[in-house]
Amino acid sequence: MNKNKLLNAYTDLMEHLYEIMDDTLHSFADAIEIGKDKLKEAGELTAEELDKVASFVKRDIEHAAQHLTSEESNDSLAAWLKFDVELLENFALDAFLSIADKTRIELAKLQQQAIKHVYHSGDITLPGTFVCQSCGKEIAFKEPSEIPECPVCGSQTFVRVCG
Repeated sequence: MNKNKLLNAYTDLMEHLYEIMDDTLHSFADAIEIGKDKLKEAGELTAEELDKVASFVKRDIEHAAQHLTSEESNDSLAAWLKFDVELLENFALDAFLSIADKTRIELAKLQQQAIKHVYHSGDITLPGTFVCQSCGKEIAFKEPSEIPECPVCGSQTFVRVCG
C-alpha cells in the first residue's frame, strides 16, 4: 500500500467532509459515506483502502469531538493536539474544527459515552501526541501521518494525549 496515497486520501476525505457537513442535512455517518463515494469516483483506492482511510478519519473526528470545547477555540485544539496550532502547516484547521464541532453536537444528541480510542502502527492520524501503551514513550506529529511502531519497545498500540 502506498503511504502517500493513503495520506492524500485522508486529507481529501477531510476536505470532502467539510463541504458535505456544511449542508446540515447530513449526519456524520452519511457524510463519511458520501465522502468515500467521492474518493471512489477518483478510482485511485481499493474498497479496502477507502474503508481504512474512512475509519482513520472517523476515529480522529469522533475523538476530537469528544474532547474539544464548544467554543471551537485554538486553545482547545492546541490542548487536544498537545502543541501550538501555529506550528501546523498545510492543514485546514477551520474545516477540522467545523467537522469536529458538528460531530460533537451529533454525539451529544446521541448521548454516547466517551470511547477510549486505541491507535495502531500503520494507522493514519491527524496531528497530535500519542503515548505507547506498553512503555509510555510519547510520539508527536505535526501533520497527518502514519503511526510507526514504538521507537523504544516496538509496541504497536498507542493512545492520544489530550490536554
